Amino acid sequence: MTAPRSRHARGAGATNTPWFAFVAALSFGVVVAALVSQHAFEMQPCPWCVLQRLIFVAIGVFAVLGLVWRGPAGSRVAGTFALLLAIAGIAAALWQHFVAAKSASCNLTLADRVMSASQLDRLLPDVFEARASCADAAVALLGVPYAMWSALAFVICAVVLLRILRRSA
Repeated sequence: MTAPRSRHARGAGATNTPWFAFVAALSFGVVVAALVSQHAFEMQPCPWCVLQRLIFVAIGVFAVLGLVWRGPAGSRVAGTFALLLAIAGIAAALWQHFVAAKSASCNLTLADRVMSASQLDRLLPDVFEARASCADAAVALLGVPYAMWSALAFVICAVVLLRILRRSA
C-alpha cells in the first residue's frame, strides 16, 4: 500500500502554472499599456519609465520560463529571479515618483546608464528610448501618477511570486 502523495509531491510546477501565467500576462500587459499611452496618447517616457518597461519584460520572461520549466526547481529558479526583478521594479517606480520626477533632468542617472548600456534604446527605440525628462513624464491616470500604477503592478507581481515560492519550497 502506498502513502497518499502530498501537495508538494504532485509537482509545484503544475500547481503554479496559472500563477506564472498571471504574472506573465500582467507584466507584458503593463508594457502594452505603456506603449499605447506613448504612441496613441503622446505620453513620452523618461529613462525611469523605460527602465521599468525593461524590468516588466524581464519579469514576464522569467514567468514564461516558470511555465515551461515545470517542477519545483523551475518554479524556484524562475520565481526567485522574477521576485528580485519585481523588488527592483518597486524601487525604480518609487525612485521615479519621489526623486526623479522632481528633477529637471534624468540624464546620467542609473536608469539612463542602464538603458544606454543595454543598447535597447538604439535597437528598439519605439519601446525603450527615453523621450522626455522625468519631470515631463510625471503624469497621472485617474488621479494616480503613472509611477505609482507601475509600483502597484510590481507589488502584485511580488506578492504572487512570493506565493509561488512558498508553494515550491
